[in-house]
Amino acid sequence: MAHTPQAVWYGDQTPAEVERQARAVVRDAARKRAVPVIALYNVPGRDCSNYSGGGASTTAEYQAWVDAVARGIGGHAAMIVLEPDSLALLPADCGQDDERGTRTTARYTEVNYAVDTLESLARTKVYLDTGHPGWHSVTSIVPRLVRGGVAEATGFFTNASNYRTEEDSHWYGTLISSCIAYAEDGGAAADCPDQYWPRADAQAWIADNVKTPLSRMKHFVTDTSRNGLGPWTAPAGKYTDAQDWCNPPGRGLGDRPTTVTGDPLYDAKLWIKIPGESDGLCLRGTAGPEDPERGTVDPAAGDWFPEQALELVRLAQPPLPRR
Repeated sequence: MAHTPQAVWYGDQTPAEVERQARAVVRDAARKRAVPVIALYNVPGRDCSNYSGGGASTTAEYQAWVDAVARGIGGHAAMIVLEPDSLALLPADCGQDDERGTRTTARYTEVNYAVDTLESLARTKVYLDTGHPGWHSVTSIVPRLVRGGVAEATGFFTNASNYRTEEDSHWYGTLISSCIAYAEDGGAAADCPDQYWPRADAQAWIADNVKTPLSRMKHFVTDTSRNGLGPWTAPAGKYTDAQDWCNPPGRGLGDRPTTVTGDPLYDAKLWIKIPGESDGLCLRGTAGPEDPERGTVDPAAGDWFPEQALELVRLAQPPLPRR
C-alpha cells in the first residue's frame, strides 16, 4: 500500500513552507518522469470547522497561500485536487453564514482565485470539488461548480476520502460533465438528469440535449483509495447517526491509480485520501468515547489508524500483489 502513488496534501503550512515543499515535490516528480497529485486543503472554514477544521483565517491570507503554492509549482507538471468539501460543504450548509451569505460568497471568491492562479500555470491541471455520488445530486452540485469557476478549470473530482464504487463515481462524473456542457450552452442545470435517473433515460437525454464536442467538455478524476468494497451500510435502526463516511468497518483498497481509464473525459483514478489515515472520532450518535462499531477510540482525523490500514490491505479489491 505504501508503494502505491498517493496524493500529497498541503493545508497547515505557512506560505514559505508550502512554497518550499511544493517545489521539492514537483522537482522530485520531474526527475522520476511522474506527475504529482497535490491536494490543497486550506480554505477558510474548511470542513465546517468539524473533524478536519482549520484553514486560512481570511480570504487575503488564503490567496497569499495559493500564490506561494503557485510559485512552488512554477513550470512543472502537477494535478491539483482543489479543496475537498469546499463546494459540497459550503458555510451556508452548516449554519456558519449570515443572512447575506457573506462567508459563502467569500468561499466562491477563494475557490475562483485558486482556479485562476493555478490553472494559469503552464503544466498544471486543476480539479474542483463535487463531494460524492451519495451526497449532492447532479442538479445540486453543477451550479456550485459553475459559480466556483469550473469553466476556467480542467474539471472536477469526486469521491475524495469516501467509499462510493468506481461504477457510481464514473457515472456521476459523466453526468456532471454533460450537465456542465448543457449549462454552458445556455441550458438550465435543473433540467439535467441526475444519478438517480434510470441510466437508459439519462443516456437518451444526454444524446438529445448535449451537443458540445468531447474536446470542449470538462474532465474529471475520482478517488479509488478506499472504495474496493463500496460504501458501508449500518445495521438498520442501530444508530441515530451512522456516519457511514467515518472509518467504516470492513472496507478495502480500490483500483490502483492510473490514467488509463478508457474514457476521454476520465483523466485518472487516484488515491487522493491517504489510506490508513483516520477519518476522525466516530461516535455514530452515541455518547462515546469509543466507536461502537470498532470498540476502540478512533484516532483524530488525519492520524494513522493501524487497524483500519490492515483492514484495507486485507480486503483490497482488486487484491494487492504479494511482494
